[in-house]
Amino acid sequence: MQEKIIVLDFGGQYAHLIANRVRRLGVFTEIHAPSAPVSELAGAKGIIYSGGPASVYAEDAPDYNPEILSLPVPKLGICYGHQLLATQLGGKVQPGTVKEYGIADLQVKDPSCPLLKGIPASSPMWMSHGDRVEVLPQGYRIVASTKDCEIAAVAFDEKKIYGIQFHPEVTHSRYGMQLLDNFIDICGCERNWNMKSYLPLITDKIRREVGDRKVFLLVSGGVDSTVAFVLLNRVLGTERELGLHIDNGMMRLGESKNITDFLKREGMNNLLVVDASHDFLSQLEGITAPEEKRKRIGATFLTVKDKEMAKLHLDFNQWMTAQGTIYPDTIESGGTKNADLIKTHHNRVKEVMDLMEKGMLLEPLADLYKDEVRALGEELGIPHDLVWRHPFPGPGLGVRLLCSDGKGTFETNDSTPGLGEYLQANHIQGRILPVKSVGVQGDGRTYAQPFLLTTPSLDWKACERFSTELVNRFKTINRVIWQVGSVSDEMPVLTEQYATAEHFDELRKFDDICTRFLRENHLYEAIWQMPVVLTPLRSAGKPCIVMRPVNSSEAMTANFAEIDQQLLQGLWQRFMAEGAGSLWYDVTHKPPGTIEWE
Repeated sequence: MQEKIIVLDFGGQYAHLIANRVRRLGVFTEIHAPSAPVSELAGAKGIIYSGGPASVYAEDAPDYNPEILSLPVPKLGICYGHQLLATQLGGKVQPGTVKEYGIADLQVKDPSCPLLKGIPASSPMWMSHGDRVEVLPQGYRIVASTKDCEIAAVAFDEKKIYGIQFHPEVTHSRYGMQLLDNFIDICGCERNWNMKSYLPLITDKIRREVGDRKVFLLVSGGVDSTVAFVLLNRVLGTERELGLHIDNGMMRLGESKNITDFLKREGMNNLLVVDASHDFLSQLEGITAPEEKRKRIGATFLTVKDKEMAKLHLDFNQWMTAQGTIYPDTIESGGTKNADLIKTHHNRVKEVMDLMEKGMLLEPLADLYKDEVRALGEELGIPHDLVWRHPFPGPGLGVRLLCSDGKGTFETNDSTPGLGEYLQANHIQGRILPVKSVGVQGDGRTYAQPFLLTTPSLDWKACERFSTELVNRFKTINRVIWQVGSVSDEMPVLTEQYATAEHFDELRKFDDICTRFLRENHLYEAIWQMPVVLTPLRSAGKPCIVMRPVNSSEAMTANFAEIDQQLLQGLWQRFMAEGAGSLWYDVTHKPPGTIEWE
């Protein structure tokens, strides 16, 4: 039997990220509900209790099977999991006097603790919590602290139970992987899990699920759907799979042609291409709410798919619908029992869930993260340039074109207590902008306003500091951007902006400028992804654009990427020549800001 570590999912945005990190360290990981019967966890060499958005003392706290605590294997509680373990063993959890969201300096008090082996006396770790353990259970001892959290890491040596208030799975925690690696050692696991061993397993799973049916795959042309297309061709053969690429009018410049050309070069002639841009844009007419836009885009994909299948006279009962869904899509859409809805992905709308209920949906990559999808793609022999293309969301530029009716009530600098004093004390200038975007804080969704830093010549370290502090201190703000250049010093004006062909063409133009900029400066592979956002704001009557360069591996967490600011001035000149009013640079990590603005 393959050795494994179990992750109990309490609904945290990072529950599946924990599993991903452990798998990257070479150990197979399964995710189970915390209410699972003990028999379901048989064979586990260790158990990790994930974080989550609830409070352990709340009436609506996630269901938990207390018998799991008696299993004689090492246990690690993270954030909510740490608080739950402490409560179960007789400790006490209360709301903290200081809520911590962001980097905290972890001070190791007992370097002999096996969980902290190899971790420096002082190191940055990511905090995201409001509650804290105030009273320790008998047998517990504190092994690490932060300035605002004395009980940041604990050990119950006799039972090999460990608890940490921070998140080691998040990339911002510099020695987080070392800590998880230490826990694997404590569990005594062998490290033999990789994509080479996974390929036979997923092959068998696909054949079992499909049976004697055929598969109709929606191919957006991004990394995920392309890997899924190649995988299904390999497993089922081209006679039992048909791919459909839908041009929804929200693709990048030349995207559909590039996708078709590549797949034909690779000998995959079982791909249909249809231009359905009118269908999508007509559904989005006058719509401004991000969630409604996502739902309509997702539903229209299926409507077009059904229309094309009917044209081909295909028997719906003999054809499963397939898509390249990966873990983050499911989790951010509230896809587990305890998870908070961050945003509905196009592949998790009601119509898709109905197909799943009927057993007519195939998602071969649904257990994988982006880094694992890339590894699988390379295992399948897909060319490097395609495997490492920048991720592109299924709704395309639809989630990068912010829509507005030009109205709304928004917070301002003057209406935000303490903001003026903060800016003055730190000798910086900026303003809260009259637009909103999606974020994620404390495992929950936020929908708040961005803050624009207008102080020139701020280095990236200063931007990171102010971004963290502004988001943590002011609930009005969930994202911070820095001004690369603007044609006006006046406050940008909110205007009407809808999902029209004209606005998508405008966004496509600036997106293409950014892509060419990255390639010309040999930055395309150095930066994991760079969404370009067209806001409904205007400076001197001209559009305000946001660039969002990030580095990540699995899309659940990300750091804003740092581009030489001298190069950015050249980019701004190109933007200005093409009619831009302002160019802004998103300096928000994920969390607290999602990668996409919608």
